[in-house]
Amino acid sequence: MTIKLGKYRNDFIKFLRSTDFSKAIVLTIAIVIPIGIFSKFGTLEIGVSLAMGCLLSSPSDVPGSFKHKIYGILSAALLGAVSFCIAGYSEKSIWTIIPMLGIMMFSISYLSVYGFRASLVTFSGLLAVVLSFANLSSELEIWQKSLLIGAGGIWYLIVSIGWYLLKPERATEQLIAETMELTADYLRLRVQLFKPESDVKEIQKELFQKQSDLNEHHESLREILISSRQSSGSSGYGRKRLLIFIDLVDMLELAMANPIDHKNLESNFKEDKDVLKVFADFSLKMASQLEIIALSLLKNSEIPENKIPKAIASIDEALKNFRNNINMGQRREEMIMLRNLYDYQTKQAQKINNIDRILRNIEGKRKLFVKEKEVQKFITQQEYSFKALINNLNSASAIFRHSLRLAIVVLVGYIIGNYFSVQNSYWILLTIVVIMRPNYGLTKQRTRKRIVGTLIGGAIAVGIVFITQNTTVYAVLGILSLTLAFSLIQRNYTTAAIFITLSIIFIYALLQPEVLNVIQFRIVDTLIGAGLAAFGNLLLWPKWESQNLKNVIAESIKANINYLEEIDSYYHEKNSLPVSYKLSRKKAFLDMGALSGAFQRMTQEPKSKQKQLGLIYEIVGLNHTFLSALASLGTYIRTHPTTSASNDFEVYTNGIILNLQNCVNLLENKELIENTSKEISLAAKSLHEKFYKLAQQRDLEIKAGKNQIDKDMRFKLQEAHLVSGQLEWLLDISEKLQVNVSKLNKP
Repeated sequence: MTIKLGKYRNDFIKFLRSTDFSKAIVLTIAIVIPIGIFSKFGTLEIGVSLAMGCLLSSPSDVPGSFKHKIYGILSAALLGAVSFCIAGYSEKSIWTIIPMLGIMMFSISYLSVYGFRASLVTFSGLLAVVLSFANLSSELEIWQKSLLIGAGGIWYLIVSIGWYLLKPERATEQLIAETMELTADYLRLRVQLFKPESDVKEIQKELFQKQSDLNEHHESLREILISSRQSSGSSGYGRKRLLIFIDLVDMLELAMANPIDHKNLESNFKEDKDVLKVFADFSLKMASQLEIIALSLLKNSEIPENKIPKAIASIDEALKNFRNNINMGQRREEMIMLRNLYDYQTKQAQKINNIDRILRNIEGKRKLFVKEKEVQKFITQQEYSFKALINNLNSASAIFRHSLRLAIVVLVGYIIGNYFSVQNSYWILLTIVVIMRPNYGLTKQRTRKRIVGTLIGGAIAVGIVFITQNTTVYAVLGILSLTLAFSLIQRNYTTAAIFITLSIIFIYALLQPEVLNVIQFRIVDTLIGAGLAAFGNLLLWPKWESQNLKNVIAESIKANINYLEEIDSYYHEKNSLPVSYKLSRKKAFLDMGALSGAFQRMTQEPKSKQKQLGLIYEIVGLNHTFLSALASLGTYIRTHPTTSASNDFEVYTNGIILNLQNCVNLLENKELIENTSKEISLAAKSLHEKFYKLAQQRDLEIKAGKNQIDKDMRFKLQEAHLVSGQLEWLLDISEKLQVNVSKLNKP
């Protein structure tokens, strides 16, 4: 219980520091000012209509470039105003309501084909249609309310821009700090793999999720930092933040490139657990240092003392002690493994030191050369063309199915509410619109969270009603709950559902004396809406993840092939790192995140639809391990002096690519390519001989009394061990992948 309370406390503190909290402040200011002003003049409904425009525009106010922020909010304001107007006039007759609901729900939802920000804009349009049924007063004409809603959206944009201009860097600082905290969480989570009793599968699942979250934050930061360079040039602030961002991306890549081999560590260091504990403790210190830097960034306070340079002495000492207390001839493998772990941690420490120096304005000799044309390639461009609408206008499109499904379920919800004369039946529609998502798993998850949130919100509201019947308290709580609900809807849906329930209950409590009845109706309507949403996704043209999973796996494997080819090319030339290398690495990470996400959604679907779940888990795990090994090989080649790529390296690389290409061919029902295993056996023998010769040479040096290894010899030994080891590992994984993928096609 203490752990859970601690977690909620930490989550709450993180929320207070986040971009979502800033958005809650902006939304509160935007709502309170018009309501306060117009209520004084006795025209409260004008203030409420403007506040509604603010609410409808706020969901599209998410991290991204300043230009996209403006376009998103304006689009939401326009769509909200137009949707409310059309729906409001259609409500005059039952003969117009039904076709209007069907057509508008489908067409507005269908605009989500234009990506994530577009889906938030469409959410505003859908909410506007539903809220048009909540005619609390008739003092204003529908067209007047629509204009006020549009004006409210523009007012929210003005407040949002005003807040931004007070400190333009604030949004960037918050997003960088959030990314630092996520990176710290990721490093801390990896430490659990040092523990013998750790649940490796569960930790891997959490790491997949953290990687996905980090990828999303990296994408948002890329858009903000690169677009700001275009609009305002290469300012000192922008350049420094871009350097910090590069270090944070490198930290994720370094972590993925150095997976903690739980089984090997446990078997090779049974008698040396104290050594591993020193390295684990150092990782925790790095995570803590990154967190306190993030906190100081958010508070705009003095950068705390950097304890990493002093702490690094502990792993220096541990490495030396281990080296002095072993027989090198017998335990060279363990020594190299520990040395690689040491190299990884010192590199991560250097990244944190870099960030610390940048924030203290002590940058040293680091330079940033950015070509605008090249850097543009790293931003994921969204296509806004009519062609995208046409291409998705078929039953194979998940968005098309979702739009059609949503339209039908909303119609059913309206008919049920109308037939049974449900009080405030639009609450049913509101629940459906908020809960329903293109895939079953997320809808199921949201249904559960919405019901739990509504019940908790209802219980809290009952408690407050028994404590006080003060309408001023209800008004304040209603507005605060509403702003928090809309701010948290992307971050924590259960909490958002609690605040949505509280806001609706307290707003209605101002209009109706029977508050307990309002609570009762709210809970009943939510249960009806949630049930319809869940059954709609289950019965109406569901898009099960298993239907598209082969394509997602194939895309991820293709990205890995491209990444391996770039590593191979760079190993041969060893010039400056090309943009194509960085792009291939980025795509491999993003496609792996997409595969992990698809698998997670599949686990939330009905058991009957989880076809070959165990096999798919194996494939996802192998693909992730392959990418980690690939990143490890690429990182080593980039950051260490190496010899020229040998013929044996080429043979291995070709064999691995051939296995991966066969995996893709199996998934796409194409013919397999014949493998040449004999050549690989000879290459393996040659690489092993190279390592053994170097090891023998080093043993002779030790016998001659030369205990301190030369840098050149150490690098050669590390290269021979790591490159041959990684190639064997990659080949083994690619072979296992091919075997497992071939089983997918079997009934």
